[in-house]
Formats: sequence, C-alpha cells, structure tokens
Amino acid sequence: MRRLLRTPLGLVLTLVGFFFVGISAANADVSCEYVDPETGLCVIKVGTEPEPSSPSAPTGQEPPASSGPGTGCYFDPSEFGEFGEAGPVPCHSPQGYWSNEHGCYIALARPQPPAGDPAWAGHAPGDGAIYSCYQPLVSLTLLIWVATPPPAAASAPSPGEVAQLAVERMGLHAIDIGIAPEPGPDSVGLVGMPVWMWVADRGPHTFGPVTATASAGGVTVTATARVAQVIWEMGDGTEVVCTTAGTPYRPEFGLRDSPDCGHRYQRTSAGQPGDRYTVTARSDWVVVWEGAGQRGTIRLGDLESSVQIAVGEAQVLVS
Repeated sequence: MRRLLRTPLGLVLTLVGFFFVGISAANADVSCEYVDPETGLCVIKVGTEPEPSSPSAPTGQEPPASSGPGTGCYFDPSEFGEFGEAGPVPCHSPQGYWSNEHGCYIALARPQPPAGDPAWAGHAPGDGAIYSCYQPLVSLTLLIWVATPPPAAASAPSPGEVAQLAVERMGLHAIDIGIAPEPGPDSVGLVGMPVWMWVADRGPHTFGPVTATASAGGVTVTATARVAQVIWEMGDGTEVVCTTAGTPYRPEFGLRDSPDCGHRYQRTSAGQPGDRYTVTARSDWVVVWEGAGQRGTIRLGDLESSVQIAVGEAQVLVS
C-alpha cells in the first residue's frame, strides 16, 4: 500500500520547513472517513487528539483601562521647601486662580500698595504689579511683585497630554509575526493541526517595556509602555488573545500545541482570498505615566500587522 497526501487546494503536502513533514499512522491518530470507489481516495483526519482544540494563553487579569488626562494644576511642595504631598489642586478658588510657578492662588491686589511699600521690592507703581499669593497648605497670603501677570495653570497642558508626547518619542511599532505554518507558497498547514504564533522581533519597541520622558508648559511626565496582550485574528472568525509574546516553534516540538499562544483551524482556507487565511496580530499596549504629582494610564491598540497562510485537508490515496 502506498499513501500520498493531497489537499483540495491542489497542493501536494510536502510541507518543507514545517512541522507536518513526515506525518504517518505511526505518530498520529488516523481515521478514514470514507473511500472513494472510483479514485481510491481515503479521506482521513490527522491529529493528536480526537477533538482538536483552539488553545490560547490564559487572559488573566484584564489590562487597566485608560484613565483621565489629569489636571495641569498641581502643587509640588519640594519646589518651595514646603512639607506635604505633591498632587493636583483645584484650578480656581475664592482666592484666585492657581499658579504652578508660584505654588499658590493668584489675584491682583486691590488696591495696589502705595509707592515705597516693601511689596514693590524696589519697583515703582506702574512697573509690574502686586499680586496676592494664597498658599492653602499653610493658609497664608503673601504679596508678591511680578513684571507680568502670572499665567494660569489651567492653560498649561495636562500631564496626560504631556504623556502623549512621551509616547511619541518611544517609537512603538507593530510586531513581526512569527507563525507555523510559515507564510509562503511552499508551506501549507492542515485542518485540525496545531498552529503556533509568536512575536518574532521581541524588543522594547515591539513588546516593551520602554520608558520616555517629556516636558511641556512646566509639566514633566515619565511614561513606561509595555504590551499587555496580543490579539490574533486568525481569518476564520476566531480571535485568540495571548498575554505573552508566544513561543517560537522548533521542529522537535512535533505535533504539540503551543504552550501559550496557539490555534487549530477547523476548515481549510479554500475559498478565502488567494485561498489563504489572513492572520492579523494587534498589539494592545498599556502606558503608565507619572508626573505633576499624578499618575494615569493610556491604552494603545492600533498597531497591527498581517500575514497569509494556507490550510488544507489531508487525504490518502490507497492502492
């Protein structure tokens, strides 16, 4: 008796370079669905278990959702030799508007002190102006001279907006897809056989972690980004969520399932565009930022890449 593997795709399954090479009844469960009396073709199912599964990495905890951008109004006591914790403050109060630069609520002094008043610090009336500076931490109001009106902190960018600038400096990009069976005209997978997926170019800019710092409007933020999960759209309507970078396939793994990121197709790719499944990997990044006494989270999920793979159905020619 001789056996020849064929597929409805019209391809002889030599499967060069892929782990399905050399499949035989000795190393796989083989069941004959039927024998065509005219062609002698015996349709078989090849697999290591009766009911093929679609394994994927356990999702575990859901990645954190995006937080708000924070507020540009904040107090950092270390800049003024004060005690207390850094953090956001209301941008307005009955005592005026908040100034990050001065660390207090600002309001124009009415009336202005007379000439020679110590508050003028040697300047003459008309040369700048005197403002009240209310510090809520110690409930103290001081009179200060400034040449121009202090800008309101509410007009400054929020820490979340500055964090976006830090993200732009990270150079994040989509992964290079590692997958078995490999894409290409000489590689074909089989229905019911394990498919392995992984990040082929794992590094700071494709999987993280990567850290960057940005400053704007007196606000400095440090942000760290890492991939929380890779969402694989397999082209057959299945979505596989992997919380790791996946395990690269090696021939010695044989017909085992991927331990952390895999799939099994239940039908061939015949009838798909080009008779191939389009596999898309979308990276779900989580960015954690900290600055201006505040913390927050940004979610990025628009970095993706795709490949095409063929999946056939094995048949055996019996003679």
